Amino acid sequence: MVEDKKEVKKKVVKKDVAKPVKAPVKKVVREETTKTYPIRGNIFEGEVVSAKANKTITVQRELTHYISKYERYKKVFSKIKAHVPSGMDVKEGDIVQIGETRRISKTKNFVLIKIISDKKWRQWQYQTIML
Repeated sequence: MVEDKKEVKKKVVKKDVAKPVKAPVKKVVREETTKTYPIRGNIFEGEVVSAKANKTITVQRELTHYISKYERYKKVFSKIKAHVPSGMDVKEGDIVQIGETRRISKTKNFVLIKIISDKKWRQWQYQTIML
């Protein structure tokens, strides 16, 4: 009888246990989202004064204001902050065209439409005229 108990203990069947398998490592490629900004309202041209902030430029445009007392015009400058979409390279001194759009941040209501002329191009033109 004692032998039977020992045999019974030996006959216990082992259960199949799943071995841990390492899952393949996936690299998540994050695609850059392209946002569209509908242009509505005013379209201005001006010179880029500052391009230091990330995705933001400051455009200065020149206006003429009539002073009735002196019957003359005076130059007035206005600075506008504009958003630079990804893929556009703008530097200080460039002439750009900006359009009014929805509010992007506290100070930005405009977005860059196109670069009219580069600073380098204008310097080259000036040098050729002077020669």
